[in-house]
Amino acid sequence: MDGLVGRKIGMTQIFKENGKVIPVTLLKMGPCYVIGHKTEDKDGYNAVILGYEKVKRTNKPRQGIFKKVKIDPLRYIFEFHTDDLNKYEIGKAVEIDLFSKGEIVDITGWTKGRGFQGVVKRFNFSGGPSGHGSRFHRIPGSIGQHTWPGEVKKGAKMPGRMGNTQKTIKNLEIVDVDKEKSLIAVKGAIPGARTSLVLIRKRRVK
Repeated sequence: MDGLVGRKIGMTQIFKENGKVIPVTLLKMGPCYVIGHKTEDKDGYNAVILGYEKVKRTNKPRQGIFKKVKIDPLRYIFEFHTDDLNKYEIGKAVEIDLFSKGEIVDITGWTKGRGFQGVVKRFNFSGGPSGHGSRFHRIPGSIGQHTWPGEVKKGAKMPGRMGNTQKTIKNLEIVDVDKEKSLIAVKGAIPGARTSLVLIRKRRVK
């Protein structure tokens, strides 16, 4: 599941030669830098550790990580499983040419955060009557039992934080790759707001 880290630019559309319109999401991917390896012998699996997006300041523990591999500090660090660690040399950059047009990939993003919401917006509850005499408008209603068992069951639909969760969309097709601008056009929509962080992974062939 080799992959890259980047940011979502937004959506547009591409016209095929037959005139068919394809909605696509544009992603600006990489460059990422190889920070380290995870090996089958030591860690139980093979993976490459990639860093993304240079940053001026970072804490001392992270400074030590980047100083060891002789690269500038990076803001984000992610792991990607791989079957061939030899093609990832520590300290080197991983570019967009890892992917090609027509390839099928999985993309992970973080959904838009919508803050603290009630049950009507969060879970589409109907709510109660709108009249002034009703004291039941947008509240969730009964959430527990009587004397026995006298508790609220785990997983009850209640008010809380909505959005800002990690979502992965599988089997998306790469429509176009622009290596000069480090852009990938993916068919369809992916989670997240514009400029939000995204991870793109190759489909693992078993």
